[in-house]
Amino acid sequence: MVSKKKKTTSRHTTESEEGRHSFEIVGYSLKKGIGVDAFIESATFAVGGYDWCIRFYPDGNGDGAKDYISVYLELLTKNCAVRAAYDLRLVKPATGLSDKFGPPHPTFMQRSLLEMEASGYIKDDRLTIECFVTVVVKESMASNTVKAHDLIKVPPSDLSENFGELLEKEEGSDVTFVVGGEKIAAHKIILAARSSVFKAELYGQMKEKRARRVTVEDMQPDVFRGLLHFIYTDSLPDMDDLSDDDYYEMIRLLLVAADRYAMDRMKLQCESILGEHLDVQTVATTLALADQHNCNGLKDVCIEFITNQNKMDDVVATEGYADLKRTCPSVLVDVFEKAKTWHFAA
Repeated sequence: MVSKKKKTTSRHTTESEEGRHSFEIVGYSLKKGIGVDAFIESATFAVGGYDWCIRFYPDGNGDGAKDYISVYLELLTKNCAVRAAYDLRLVKPATGLSDKFGPPHPTFMQRSLLEMEASGYIKDDRLTIECFVTVVVKESMASNTVKAHDLIKVPPSDLSENFGELLEKEEGSDVTFVVGGEKIAAHKIILAARSSVFKAELYGQMKEKRARRVTVEDMQPDVFRGLLHFIYTDSLPDMDDLSDDDYYEMIRLLLVAADRYAMDRMKLQCESILGEHLDVQTVATTLALADQHNCNGLKDVCIEFITNQNKMDDVVATEGYADLKRTCPSVLVDVFEKAKTWHFAA
């Protein structure tokens, strides 16, 4: 009698989520001397469903580390077990490249080496630390049993691409907007489904109810196209061809358009972009914009930037501050109240 040999296989898989956080320390020289075991933290960032932060000890952590800097990744989520791997790196501003260091240790790097001009890590009294985190989110064991989903591959949704093509090709459009002398075709039902303002204009009691042509005042054609792009695809348009100044100006204009047409997610996305790229020259202008369009989160970020980074004198010297003082004087009360609170806390 011949016996049958049965062969089976199995596979263990691990799903992970990767994240990267950049922590810029402005005024590095002012952080020295706070004492051994004293640290500053980055903002909280999420990877794999857990909250993390980077801790930087300018004067070292622990005995024997006073001549070193210490850097750690800190898990902030409480009462949980996490499997993760991570790298801590120092960035060279001149090249944008980063150098990977070994596992975290109180003697992460000798301070004298860090501060040498040849090291290239500190520029304009700024130090940038990058952390790359990989978190295990799921582990599974699979046998050789064939399942339907192994043979039938479901592609990712292409709904946004389909709607984007609908806008671009103007197929089935039933309304034309005249913006700055240019004609832009769209679909009433899509606009109404996404924006309560468009719904009222196109299907409510407003004068455009039966109109197939609507004139849009006080908006540039490219800005209106950007608004429609978000309405159809739920994403901001590609603006890689713009310079940095033109890009952020377009984001400001898109924020105004989003506020005008009650596109809350688009508005918040624009707020987030502006809030992450503040500088002395633009923060007053951005603060005025936030105040005028009820962007409370962006307003708080601007005030925090001015007060906590001790940039008040530099900001006051800008044209944007003069415009802010003229157009939104009430917001200056919030700035100075925050500055006073921060001063006493320090």
